[in-house]
Order: sequence, then C-alpha cells, then structure tokens
Amino acid sequence: PSDDPPKPPAETETRRNIGSTVFGMAHEVGYARVSKREQNPEAQEAELLAAGCERVFVDHGESSRVTDRPQWLACLDYLRPGDTLKVRRLDRLAGSERILIETLQDLDARQVNIVSLTEPMIDTTTPMGRALYGIVAVFAQLRVDTIRDNTQRGLDYARSQGRVGGRPSVMTPERIATAERMRAEKQSWESIGRVLGVGATSVRRALNSR
Repeated sequence: PSDDPPKPPAETETRRNIGSTVFGMAHEVGYARVSKREQNPEAQEAELLAAGCERVFVDHGESSRVTDRPQWLACLDYLRPGDTLKVRRLDRLAGSERILIETLQDLDARQVNIVSLTEPMIDTTTPMGRALYGIVAVFAQLRVDTIRDNTQRGLDYARSQGRVGGRPSVMTPERIATAERMRAEKQSWESIGRVLGVGATSVRRALNSR
C-alpha cells in the first residue's frame, strides 16, 4: 500500500452542500439574467466564464423586480462564506435601489464577496474596493431613505389638507351618480362596470364607501 496521503474527494454537489470552506476552498460564481424570453443571456455567461467563474447561474425571462427568481435562489443556495459572486452589472441582481441594497446586505451577511465586471468600484475582494463599495452602499441607502421620507412627508401634508394620498379613483362623481342610479334599478356590479368602462370592484368599492 502507498504511504501517500489520501486525496480530497472531487468537487460534487453533495460536497458543495456540506460547505467548501471545510476544505479551505473559495469559489468564483457568476450570475446572469435577462428579463425577456427573446433576449439571449449567452454574452453575459461568456463574460463571466472568461472572468474566471467556475459556474454561472442564468435566469432567462425573469424580472429584476422580484427576488424569488429560480436560478438566483439556486445561486444563493450554492454560495458559501468566502466565495465571490460576479455579475456583469449590479442591475442584473435587482431592478430597484431598495431591492439592490437588501441583496447586497444579504450577500455581506453571508460573507460573500461581490464583483461587477463593468463597475470598477464594486469589488469587495480588495481593501480599496471594499471601501469604495461601502461608500456607494451608504449613498444608495441615503437616496432610498430620502425618497421614503419625502413620500411620507407628502402623504402627511395631503392628509392634513383633507386629501388621501395614492392613485386617484377612476370613479368620478358623475360615474358614482350613474352607478347609484343603475344599482337602484337592481343592475349587477358587472353590468354597471361595463357601462362605465371600469371594473366591477371599483364600482362596488366606491358605492360601499359612501
């Protein structure tokens, strides 16, 4: 028998699920996304592979406004502390600043580095990159907080003036008067809505609130 030490097992999904940090190995993982089915994600995938990614997860035809994209969830499940996630641009991860901030905070909590191939400031694998990333994250959070505060201030002012914030109702006073007359004639919500060109739910809500 040979006195050579046994070799570690080959990388497999099972071993990966146990955690690659057990073997002292960090991985570079890519994530690509296109929002429309007719778009082709192959260019993103090729860039990520060329950048050293060992595996690339691709969401095809998935909106950036949702966080439960199938391959994104699979990517998060695959990532382990010390790994580096690479994307072509940060907008591949999220379609709004709020979702992006939450995603970056989640990756940081998982101890996963983030690198953007086209945004040099986003590279947390180096001390300088991590410092720049922190500045970007602070300003992004400040912008989201400012928008939220301004929106709330506007709603509070509108409420103090007797107005309720939000989208204006499609049920104008004229439509409400017509709906009340038709309802008194025992017509259904659906038929009233068809005549007025609005949904039956809008008609019911407007009359029930009076």
